[in-house]
Amino acid sequence: MVMEVVGGGETAAYSPRTVEEVFTDFKGRRAALIKALTTDVEDFYQQCDPDKENLCLYGFPNEEWKVNLPAEEAPPELPEPALGINFARDGMQERDWLSLVAVHSDAWLLSVALYFGARFGFDKTERERLFNMMNDLPSIFEVMAVIAKRQSKEKSSVSNNSIHRPKSSSKGRGSESVKYAKVTPKNEDEGLDEEDDDDEHGKTVCVACGESYAADEFWICCDICEKWFHGKCVKITPARAEHIKHYKCPSCSNKRIRP
Repeated sequence: MVMEVVGGGETAAYSPRTVEEVFTDFKGRRAALIKALTTDVEDFYQQCDPDKENLCLYGFPNEEWKVNLPAEEAPPELPEPALGINFARDGMQERDWLSLVAVHSDAWLLSVALYFGARFGFDKTERERLFNMMNDLPSIFEVMAVIAKRQSKEKSSVSNNSIHRPKSSSKGRGSESVKYAKVTPKNEDEGLDEEDDDDEHGKTVCVACGESYAADEFWICCDICEKWFHGKCVKITPARAEHIKHYKCPSCSNKRIRP
């Protein structure tokens, strides 16, 4: 059994000894880090105070994240995340800083997964299978880039009056039983060619978990930040969405004014 030292003296026991178990561990940590950099970004920003000591962003298999001091043990039981991410917070544009943290988080996820592979003696075939499973998921940096690109395009489209989206149709997407499906790239601009429409539609990513859009899933859009979420990720069902006039995602609901 592996004792994971997570900074601040906290420990937790993990034993991901198979390729599937290591991949499950990887997915949980990845989801946690994506949450910190997207839906919980205001809270993450505030915790990364440059006046504090060297801080690290940790993601855990249970999809929870934490900003904490690095492990005091040397060498640590597990590879450590990038040290001192808080020091760069106010010296860069926020978007660039978050992208930098995303890149370092991707590197940390790979190092932890490959550490488990080495510790438990994965052979060449098992390492290759593990890497392919991880590589099938978009990196955190790619998720951030897709979200930024979509937001930039949406703002540009709105400013040019090229999107006419009634409020009553901006709630949910995915299930045919939901009567207010948001205008999608397939129908919001008839001037786009069909191939471009399909490509754009397929790149829609849930901000909470980072997974791509699937037509058979219920999605909901925040009326404040216009970000998309799986209904299950924000605990909103199609039936409940029917009674929501203006949906606010968890991040917008908890947003605080930054000093």
